[in-house]
Amino acid sequence: MIIAIDGPAGSGKSTVAKLLAEKLNFTYIDTGAMYRAITFKVLKNNVNPHDETCVVDIAKKTKIDLISEKSCAIKVILDGADVSKEIRAPEITKIVSIISKIPQVRSIMLELQRALGKKNSSVLEGRDIGTVVFPDAEKKFYLDAAFNERVNRRFKELENNIKNISREDVESDLSNRDKIDSTRKIAPLKRAEDAILIDTTNLTIPQVVDKLYYLSLK
Repeated sequence: MIIAIDGPAGSGKSTVAKLLAEKLNFTYIDTGAMYRAITFKVLKNNVNPHDETCVVDIAKKTKIDLISEKSCAIKVILDGADVSKEIRAPEITKIVSIISKIPQVRSIMLELQRALGKKNSSVLEGRDIGTVVFPDAEKKFYLDAAFNERVNRRFKELENNIKNISREDVESDLSNRDKIDSTRKIAPLKRAEDAILIDTTNLTIPQVVDKLYYLSLK
């Protein structure tokens, strides 16, 4: 069984997907981490993220593994090295949408995502899971929240780890990511026609998880 969870940054999909997978005893697959891993390698090799030819060449030569750990946490292995923490750095967040909109990169990641998802019953989250990666998924959800609420969530998530970060910085970054993700030509962020919309603005994480769990079993 495949459960697809899509939505914009700050909608809560990553946390919810992890907890839902744990509750269902499914495999959790963080597709965004895969794009972050490619982005990390691009920056580490001092490659211009706008140089699509070089970025695609890196993607073709890169091996990414996702290893499930306790509580459905994911260890991201890039070319044999654990980069789980490094790929969450703010400089990765700023660039990842640029990398993820490159058609050939998405094609490479698409094959890997489908292969991983077919191994076991899985919960996959991203921005095109229900529309492109697994359009025939048994259950599809689209999580969203008011923009200001998404900014507040992301700011709280980052303020303890990043010095001198401001809410304005987070707001600008989130707005930019929304624009790039929703307007890219290949697999833009959008709700699948048969996806159930869940507005998480006024819901707690446990409430969202319980709601998706109930709907997944129907």
